[in-house]
Amino acid sequence: MMTIDKFNFAGKKAIVRVDFNVPLNEEGKITDDTRIRGALPTLKKILADGGALIIMSHMGKPKGKVNAKYSLSQIVDAVAAALGTPVQFAPDCAKAQEAAAALKPGEVLLLENLRFYPEEEGKPVGIEKEDPAYEDAKKAMKASQKEFAKTLASYADCYVMDAFGTAHRKHASTAVIADYFDADHKMLGYLMEKEVQAVDNVLKDIKRPFTAIMGGSKVSTKIGIIENLMDKVDNLILCGGMAFTFAKAQGGKIGNSLVEDDKLDLALEIMAKAKAKGVNLVLGCDCVAADKFANDANTQVCDDKNIPDGWMGLDAGPKTREEFKAAIKGAKTILWNGPAGVFEMDNFAGGSKVIAEAIAEATKEGAFSLIGGGDSVACINKFGMADQVSYISTGGGALLEAIEGKILPGIAAIRGDK
Repeated sequence: MMTIDKFNFAGKKAIVRVDFNVPLNEEGKITDDTRIRGALPTLKKILADGGALIIMSHMGKPKGKVNAKYSLSQIVDAVAAALGTPVQFAPDCAKAQEAAAALKPGEVLLLENLRFYPEEEGKPVGIEKEDPAYEDAKKAMKASQKEFAKTLASYADCYVMDAFGTAHRKHASTAVIADYFDADHKMLGYLMEKEVQAVDNVLKDIKRPFTAIMGGSKVSTKIGIIENLMDKVDNLILCGGMAFTFAKAQGGKIGNSLVEDDKLDLALEIMAKAKAKGVNLVLGCDCVAADKFANDANTQVCDDKNIPDGWMGLDAGPKTREEFKAAIKGAKTILWNGPAGVFEMDNFAGGSKVIAEAIAEATKEGAFSLIGGGDSVACINKFGMADQVSYISTGGGALLEAIEGKILPGIAAIRGDK
């Protein structure tokens, strides 16, 4: 497999798939540029070698239609500032032949949002799955997806995949395009290499004890991961909104807390599995409850199985926080995905902060700590502790699928795995 370090980009045009799906505020200004910074080593290596750079990315979910709200024109200046060089913009990613052909070594071209074309995701538009004509529409879309990928490939001499955030999708720019380059002209970028290594650290090369912390609102979205981790971890903390599905499953009163009523049996199954496998499952015992979903709500600490009517649990309580600390202390491998409460509101960020501090402490004592999944990244950044953990993954869904043990199409396309 070709690697970015081995490849000399001098005099070559490189098309690089990055993940510049950065959060923007109402004014179209970037609120968190982690993903842009993450791609810089790859982009700068190409320019330093004397190559020309074509950058492509998606933003948001425009569903195959042009939508100014998701235009990458909004980030051109930020990308130029980060790279320290001017960036040209191609307002139509599939009609950038001339702009690409005119690029000189050291020059940079950013293509407009790939997802303005339905071909990027390869899903038929304007037809429901139940429609009898759907299968034919899908076949037609897959054929035009190949053409779209071929067009993107035609702009450049080599292809670099550096968008871990979309590596779990078999899209035109993340996987299909690789078919149009031979093995010596396609490679993973530095960010992808680091991500793949970090995942290997928590799945294959495990130093024990291994503590995984899964948070967030729904147990249903994390079930595949929880099951794959069950065979690997020593301690499993399940926190955030999903904890109340477990509390209710055990017969608890959870007031107005978030719950998935159709997943109560699943919660009990997970508890039984953990017990059978000797995994220390930490679900907590108390919470900070509020009388409304707002930072200025009235709050009280209560047993998480006895929350008063009209109140909702929005953060882990003090006893639960101590349980979190105990399960993280002394761990040698740590994976954190998903906060322990509504950390965006300062009054309900305490549980997540305790987790972050315990992870930082363990990392200082030699643990490998991997933080990933959108919210936990925003969380660790909010506490200003990003530099106190081993690795922060830029891929939410991709990281989770990798941890589920799935082969990611974006990596398979480069490595030639099937």
